[in-house]
Amino acid sequence: MTIAVIGAGLGGLALARVLYVNGIDAVVYERESARGARGQGGMLDLHSGTGQRALREAGLIDKFHAIARPEGQDLRLLEPDGTLLLQQDTPDDAPLERPEVDRVDLRNLLLDSLPEHAVRWGRAFTSADDGVLYFADGSSATYDLLVGADGADSRVRALLTDTRPVHTGQNVVELGIPDIDRTHPDLAAMVGRGNYWVLGNGQSLSAQRNGDGRVRIYLSFHTAEDWFAASGIPFGDPAAARMRLIELFAGWDPRFTALIAACDDTILPRSITTLPVGLTWPSRPGVTLLGDAAHLMPPVGQGANMALLDGALLGLALAAHPDDFPAAVREYEREMFARTSAAAQQSARAQEILMAPDASRKMLAFFQPD
Repeated sequence: MTIAVIGAGLGGLALARVLYVNGIDAVVYERESARGARGQGGMLDLHSGTGQRALREAGLIDKFHAIARPEGQDLRLLEPDGTLLLQQDTPDDAPLERPEVDRVDLRNLLLDSLPEHAVRWGRAFTSADDGVLYFADGSSATYDLLVGADGADSRVRALLTDTRPVHTGQNVVELGIPDIDRTHPDLAAMVGRGNYWVLGNGQSLSAQRNGDGRVRIYLSFHTAEDWFAASGIPFGDPAAARMRLIELFAGWDPRFTALIAACDDTILPRSITTLPVGLTWPSRPGVTLLGDAAHLMPPVGQGANMALLDGALLGLALAAHPDDFPAAVREYEREMFARTSAAAQQSARAQEILMAPDASRKMLAFFQPD
């Protein structure tokens, strides 16, 4: 029985690893040409009951603890005028409830735990028909079970549902300050060791400390889907784009716009999309989904954790039913639908808070309920 996984993201690799430790082979097909072909994004906070649970099932929890950053749990919450509303500092010996880890380090941990032949690089999936996979390079492969772990724009999803992601009303621009402790020690001290959030009316600025010394800056705007095209921001000219972005934060404390001014020329605009909360499909023998392909959520801390746990639990279900993949898929999907629907509802509520006119006060109430 051949298991084919489309996508070497965290969920797909977690599935392959749990299958491997249970004596079951799987092949992961990834469109990227190599593990270092592109950047993998910023920090993730892995929750004890989801992402960390998946790594325990994968036999990797000790190695995860070796690369995790408990200080990444630190948080500072401010208003646009500079008022500090909340500061949470994590003791160095604090329990690892939600430690931060660089996404690239976590992905490398999973990749290194698999046999080299388990991942086939440079295989961009195009279609599947009657147990055969087809790739953009003209190659093909057979499968008995196809798992779509191919993210927000999943091609495998179309085999199960016509539903596609929709825009949330949020657009984000990612920037970054490299080696901030050396290049901008004053800004490094202001941001602190973890996450730094400034929430305003319809827009926000967040800064996230990464393990490699880079601070990633995320500028969020509550705007229409076509806003990037209509805004006139010249993303092809980084210096001019930074100046235009600074203008959009006129009236904010100058310390915040100083963060934007200090960024390098890497500027990445992203439209935020989601799948409907509670999306399901009739179980189909031979095909299933995990991670963003199955339940794309707002980026508020649930997505990676759910993807990792999806992969682990699907792997365990397949190991429990090695001669009945359809039964394993049904078991996995029933649990996944219920679990991720609840997580998507929580994420949607968090997204509403972040885009509210009084977002900073609502977020303070979330962290410090009466």
